[in-house]
Amino acid sequence: MTIAIRDDLTYILLKQIGSGNGSRGESEIRNAVEEYVGRDVPEAELLGHLDYLNQREFIKAEFSGEPYGGVELLPPLVAFQEADLTEKGRKLLQKMETNPPKSLHQEGSAVPIASKDMPFLEKVMVKGHLEDIFDARDITEVVYRIMRDLMPTEASERVEAELHKEVLPTDDKTLQGEIADLWKDTNPLVGLLSRVRHPLRGPAPVGIDANLFARRVELEGALPAGVEPETAIAAVFLATKDELSQERIQEIAGFLPDKIREIWQSV
Repeated sequence: MTIAIRDDLTYILLKQIGSGNGSRGESEIRNAVEEYVGRDVPEAELLGHLDYLNQREFIKAEFSGEPYGGVELLPPLVAFQEADLTEKGRKLLQKMETNPPKSLHQEGSAVPIASKDMPFLEKVMVKGHLEDIFDARDITEVVYRIMRDLMPTEASERVEAELHKEVLPTDDKTLQGEIADLWKDTNPLVGLLSRVRHPLRGPAPVGIDANLFARRVELEGALPAGVEPETAIAAVFLATKDELSQERIQEIAGFLPDKIREIWQSV
């Protein structure tokens, strides 16, 4: 069966393994996870997330049997034994704990993480399976640049007007600002040209079709190894739609090429 990676389990597993409590043995990990999510977690789902973190080198885990990359698992043949956070995993956990979701604990009861409670860039990082907040910022700027290339100036300005919310609560000046600052091109010349040229809709090479959209994200975004452009696009789309009115969401959909529009509508 295919395992969909969930943000809440990923966060909780990193936190639990990082604490050293319950990182020895599947039953201990399972008890800790179910205390947070408030329901039984299927074995394949739990093992899939552990194997995903292991494959991405966020944890160093030991299994009995042979897991299959966090996607195709045969639970009766595989069991989690123990794990420790790697340095990469500690950095990811620290980033996610910068502003932990308020929904983790409400009146003592456990609930799943609500992605809407995450700051914008943290949401892009987690949903896009990215390693760094700076990667999330850079890839967001690339996706936004391509979206603007498809839109007339007036439509682009309407989107910008709705994106006045901080990207991340932080003291790092390089990460401060509003989402609208990411929507605007940081290159003055490119920004000027984007305001006077016609939208680049239509088939490549004259226009931007779905394949060229994804290809530009892959090349201009310098995606980390193992991250597909569609995953990064979906992460930016999801975080962006959380900030927009239904009117803007529907308007943007009308400018996107077929398969990219499907991603926009599905997140």
